[in-house]
Amino acid sequence: MQLALSTLGLPDTPLPTIARLAAESGYQGVELRTHPETDVHPHLTPTRRRAITTEFKASGIDILALATYARVADPDDTTDIPHLLDLAGDLGARYIRVFPGGRSTAGDDDTAVRRLKEAARQATGTGIRILLETHDSHRTGEATARVLNRVGDESVGALWDVLHTWLGGETPAESFAHLAPHLGYVQVKDVASAEDTTPLPLGTGVLPLTACLAPLPPDGWLCWEYEKRWYPRAAPLPGLLAAGRDHLARLTAPAT
Repeated sequence: MQLALSTLGLPDTPLPTIARLAAESGYQGVELRTHPETDVHPHLTPTRRRAITTEFKASGIDILALATYARVADPDDTTDIPHLLDLAGDLGARYIRVFPGGRSTAGDDDTAVRRLKEAARQATGTGIRILLETHDSHRTGEATARVLNRVGDESVGALWDVLHTWLGGETPAESFAHLAPHLGYVQVKDVASAEDTTPLPLGTGVLPLTACLAPLPPDGWLCWEYEKRWYPRAAPLPGLLAAGRDHLARLTAPAT
């Protein structure tokens, strides 16, 4: 299993420093938070795009995905998917994360299906997959798969955020069964409880990570999304990286 870091856990940290931390701590990739307040967004110049690619390649770190804030179930969202595809292509990312962001109405599925079908057409031939994260209006595997089954295109898949499917009341086995035909990669994290979702070091909270990771294929990717950006009082991530890597390695080690 290959391991990536989300830059959400390292807010205000320069990209070269993130690349160095990932490499020194034994991770193989990064998920780049893609937002105007960060160093990664569609308005980057070609020169800056090349520089970012060079920075990560020099450290031996893959750019796994762009974690964007497109909301495909929101009819008012105006995110330009082609611009994100261009950025992902220039940076060498294999995935683009999108949110549902619906309003919990009857039309959410239809909006998401329509927009994802259009995004799939735009992604054809790029080698980039657009992944719908289990989140907000479609936080369960069942709800996410319900949309993706209707889209029916290999250019669109699922990003399994294990916190949100758990908060949605699914067991890991139920979530995996729904998401397996569509799965791109998995975001892992840990928290104290459903009421306190402040990020914790992996293995110190209540999320059923062992059960979530057990059915995954050994050649897949896990991304540790430590949401320091939203919880500034959480412990700094750099000091937790090696222990987090070791914990995930134990959970994904082949049975003997």
